[in-house]
Amino acid sequence: MSEAQRIYSCDDHLDMNAVPPTLWVDRVEDKLRDAVPHVVRHGELDLWMTGDRITGISGRYEEIDTALDREGMGDDPFRPSDPVRRMQDMERDGIWASMVYGPTALFSHGIEDPQVAKVAARAWNDWAGEVFNAYMPDRLNAFPELPMTTPQDAVAELEYVAALGHRGACINGFEADIRDREWDRLWAAAAETGLPLSFHIGGGTKLNPRLRDWQIAGFAAVAPMQMDEILATMVFGGALERHPNLRIVLAESGIGWLPYFVARMDATFEKHCTPHPERNIRTKPSELFRRQVFATFEEEPFGPELIPLLGPDNFMWACDYPHPDSTWPHSRKAIEHALGKLGEESVRKVTADNCRVLYDLP
Repeated sequence: MSEAQRIYSCDDHLDMNAVPPTLWVDRVEDKLRDAVPHVVRHGELDLWMTGDRITGISGRYEEIDTALDREGMGDDPFRPSDPVRRMQDMERDGIWASMVYGPTALFSHGIEDPQVAKVAARAWNDWAGEVFNAYMPDRLNAFPELPMTTPQDAVAELEYVAALGHRGACINGFEADIRDREWDRLWAAAAETGLPLSFHIGGGTKLNPRLRDWQIAGFAAVAPMQMDEILATMVFGGALERHPNLRIVLAESGIGWLPYFVARMDATFEKHCTPHPERNIRTKPSELFRRQVFATFEEEPFGPELIPLLGPDNFMWACDYPHPDSTWPHSRKAIEHALGKLGEESVRKVTADNCRVLYDLP
């Protein structure tokens, strides 16, 4: 890969511990400040509370070393939320643009009140658009979060964030029953606005990484494959076929299981769908996948063998900054090591072109 070639990271993070402590309370009415995420001091720790529930740590996780810690830069845990220093880190790694998933990408806030959930989503979306992304909007892109309280709420927020200039939106496919045809109004709105919808890993399993015992390893191993049910629902439920301009992203899904799964969907399509076209989809799942589905990956050891099975047009590389398994700040070396055998054109697609085109980036 040429040093002059731009690379685009399609899945980076801004986790709860690095979020500005007053992000939500500064943007809601006083009466809701205890209901939305807020920070309280407990002994020597600053804890995120949502209502009366502890939902995370504010500041550094002592037992987890991030990519910044590896480089001796972990003294300020809030560095990833400062757009100025975030851009410095991107420049150091040669990253042109970063698509950033916010604090509910992996774990929800656990807000049960629908009204509070909508207010909390709006506060994050405003901060992401007006503070974080605004610093350099062609290169910093923190995704807004859509409330999954009702399809109407999600559509209203999607239209709002589209007007703000956001380039995509993140939804939690494990919080709502997306099998329900009521969600068609969201798929239609996303197709109309042109904003891709991202489903990020983080649910679909009983393993609890918050316990910080063996389950965090088990969760990390199985989490990408939990996207299979979401993909099957969007394919066989007909959402993709009914809305051909809808584009979805399976964020942090990896590549390995997808060639097998797409082939299996094609096989089940022939057995269960083609005999009864009046009540099933009529387009092969592999066609729908190639037309409308994108999957993100990090260091994929079998990338050169796996990507050609479905083609390079539907995969997007990610740095995963600042997570412990991130390739930062040696992403170009990591790409060359993992994908060098893939061929220059395919490498350019998965590390730059696909992300650039999907999100309309320069």
